[in-house]
Amino acid sequence: MNDSAQEPLESPAEAVVAMVDHVLDLAATWTAWDGEPTHVDDRVYTPHKAIRRVADHLVDHLAELEARLVGERPQPDHWHASASTTAADLAPFTQEDLDEARSRLTRLARMWANRLGALTEEQLDNSPGEGWSFRELALHLKGSTYYADAVGKLA
Repeated sequence: MNDSAQEPLESPAEAVVAMVDHVLDLAATWTAWDGEPTHVDDRVYTPHKAIRRVADHLVDHLAELEARLVGERPQPDHWHASASTTAADLAPFTQEDLDEARSRLTRLARMWANRLGALTEEQLDNSPGEGWSFRELALHLKGSTYYADAVGKLA
């Protein structure tokens, strides 16, 4: 907090949890998806693809954080990212899929929050290894809302 007129800055853990909450808020409407992919920028998005991309992003950067904490070089990722749309991405998004997404993403958000909460301010800002600081990494994950926002809130 810089002065009394400003609100406290969002913690890295809060940023990740808020991102997942936003994604799941949108996903709660996706059982109404009509099966037509959404075209955003030069990519195609569906409910399943949005959930896959958010989960992959969380897993990828958590693996990076954990590797760097123990002095290992992070494994390079080999995700196809949002460039590919799989047959599974095109499947209807059911209540069971929503339940699975809630379980998966909520657990990943808690893993992030627990890990980030255990780090000191020094570790968050002067993180070992190459790459963004762990604070920057967590704040970068906020951008994962892009995938869910591409699908949007459905009626």
